[in-house]
Amino acid sequence: MKIPKRFRFIGGRIVKTGLAVFITALICHLLNWPAMFAVITAIVTIEPTAADSIKKAFVRFPASAIGAGFSVLATFLFGDRPISYAFVAVATIISCHKLKLHDGTLVATLTGVAMISTVHDEYLSSFFIRLGTTCTGLIVSSLVNFLVMPPKYSLTISQGIRTLYMMAGDILNKRGTEILQEQASDKELRNTFYHLVQEIEKTETLCTYQKREWKFHRPKRIEIQNFLYEYKKLNILRQVTYHIGNLIYLPSHHFTLGPSKCNVIMDTIHSIRSIYYDPNFTIKKRHYENIDTMKELFSAQKSFMKIEMAKSEHLQYFSSETVVIYELLSIHELTEELSKTKILQLKRLKRKSGSLIENEREMSYHD
Repeated sequence: MKIPKRFRFIGGRIVKTGLAVFITALICHLLNWPAMFAVITAIVTIEPTAADSIKKAFVRFPASAIGAGFSVLATFLFGDRPISYAFVAVATIISCHKLKLHDGTLVATLTGVAMISTVHDEYLSSFFIRLGTTCTGLIVSSLVNFLVMPPKYSLTISQGIRTLYMMAGDILNKRGTEILQEQASDKELRNTFYHLVQEIEKTETLCTYQKREWKFHRPKRIEIQNFLYEYKKLNILRQVTYHIGNLIYLPSHHFTLGPSKCNVIMDTIHSIRSIYYDPNFTIKKRHYENIDTMKELFSAQKSFMKIEMAKSEHLQYFSSETVVIYELLSIHELTEELSKTKILQLKRLKRKSGSLIENEREMSYHD
C-alpha cells in the first residue's frame, strides 16, 4: 500500500501502535475491564523489532504485578490519599531496580499509581484484573509487532550509508581546504563531523534491529548477503571517519610543501570526495596517479624529518605535512577496500539476477 505524500510521516510503528491500542481496548471493553491500564501497556510494548517486544514483555509483566501489588497494599493501608501515590511510585521503582526489571519500571509505576483511584474495597479482584489487562496489552502488542508490517531496515541502512559517505567526502574536502589555507577547524565543520559520527551510530543501531528481526522473520539469502556488504561499508566508513577526525583536530600550521605539492594533496581530496559521491565508488586512473605522488611525498617527508631531527635537539617524529599525507593515504586504502566491496556486491547481484532469468526461461520452455 502506497502512503500519500502528505501522510508519509506516518511510519509502520505508528500504524502498529494505533492498531494494538484499538484491539486491546476492544478486548477490555468486551470483558468489561478498565482499558486504561491495558492501553498504556500496549503503547510502551511496541518496540522497533518483534524480538524486543517479546523480550521486554517477559520483564514488564512481573514489573506490572509488583506495581499492582503495591497499589492494592497502599490503598488498603492509606486509602486514596497523597501518601498512597508517593508510596506506590517509590516502592515500585525501588523493587524493579533491585530485581533488575528496568524495562518494566516506567509502565509498572504509571499504571500502579493510576490504579489507586480504581481499587476501592475490591482488593483481590482489582489485582487480578490489573494483571489481566497488562497481559492483554503485552500479548496484543507483541502479536501486532510480529504479524503486522514486519520492519525492514535494509533499504534505510543502504540509503543512509550512501548519504553518510557523501557527508564524509564534503567534510574531508572542506577540512583539506582549511588546512592548506592554514586555518583552524571551523566550529560549524566540527558540528557537522559530530553529526556524522552520531548518524553512524544510529545506522549501527538499525543494523542491530535488522539482525534481531531476522530471528523471527526468515530472510532470503540475497537479503543477508546485501546486508553483510552494507555492514562492511559501514565499518569502513567508521574507520574513514576516524582518520578525518585526526585531520579535524590537527592544529593550524604553515605548510612548507610548496604550491605544486599542495595542489596534489587537494586533487587527492577532491578525488576521494568524487568517489564517495559515485554510487558504485569507482576509482579512476587519475586518482591512482595522485596516490603514487602522495606516496613519494610521504617518503620524502620522512627523510626530511630524519635530517631535521639530527640537526635539532627538539624531537618531532611527524610534522603536520607528514600527518596530512599519512591520513590521506590511510583513507585511500580504506576507499580502495570500499570500491572492491562494491564490485563484489554488484557481481553477486548480477549472478543472482542471471540465475533468476535462466530459471524463468526454463519454466517458460516447459510450459
